[in-house]
Amino acid sequence: MLAGMTANVVFGLLRAAVLVAALQAANGEIAEYGIAATNTYVWIGQGLLGFILLWGTNELAERVRSGDVVVDLYRPWHLQSALLAQDLGRGGYAFLTRLAPPMVFGMLLFPFQFPASPVQWPLFLVSAVIALVISFACRFLIDVSAFWLLDNRGLYGFWNVTSGLLCGLTVPVAFFPEWARDVLWMTPFPALMQAPIDVFLGHGDPARTLLYQVFWAVALLAAGHLVLQRAVRRVVVQGG
Repeated sequence: MLAGMTANVVFGLLRAAVLVAALQAANGEIAEYGIAATNTYVWIGQGLLGFILLWGTNELAERVRSGDVVVDLYRPWHLQSALLAQDLGRGGYAFLTRLAPPMVFGMLLFPFQFPASPVQWPLFLVSAVIALVISFACRFLIDVSAFWLLDNRGLYGFWNVTSGLLCGLTVPVAFFPEWARDVLWMTPFPALMQAPIDVFLGHGDPARTLLYQVFWAVALLAAGHLVLQRAVRRVVVQGG
C-alpha cells in the first residue's frame, strides 16, 4: 500500500511537470485545460489508477493455466459476480489508501480546480465506482481469454501498454485530434479514467457522461457473462 501510494505521488510529480511545461509553451491553456485543471487531472488520475486497478493481476488467467480454475467453477457461486464483489471490496479500501491520498496531496500543494457545484462531488464518486466496474469487466474479459489462449500474457501486456494512452491517463483525451477524440468516445476506454475526471472538472454534461459509463458497464459485464458461459464448456486442465 505504502509503495503504491509513493509511486503514485512520484509519477504524479513527473507527469505534472511535463504537462505544465507543455501548457506554458502553449500560452497557458490547451483544450480547456489551464494550469489548475491540468494539476487536478494529474492527481485525480494518479488516484484513480490504483482505485480502478487499470492494470490488474491476471490472477484468474493464471488459475486457468494451472487448472486451479476448476475449483472456482465447482463453488456454488457465479464466478464473474463473485470476483466483481471482491473487486468492489478492494475498491472500498483503495478509495482510502490509493484514491484519496494523491488527491489531497494535489489539493494542498498545487493549484487545484475544485468543482463549481457541490453536486459534482457525489457525481464524481458515482462515476469513479462505475469506472471501477468497467475496469473489472475489461480485465475479466482479458482473463477469460486464457480459456482459449491458455497463455494470455501477450494480450495482457498489450492491454497494459495501450490502455493508459487510450483511457486518458497519459494525456487528456481532449488533447487528441478531433477525429481521434470522436473515435475514442465510441469505445469504453475514456469511461475508465477521462469520464470521472470530466465529471469532477465540469467538462461536458455529467448526466450524459454517466449514461455513457453505465452503457459500457452493462455491455461489458454482459459480454463477460456470455464469454464465461462459453468458456466453461471447454475447460482444459493442464497436467492431468
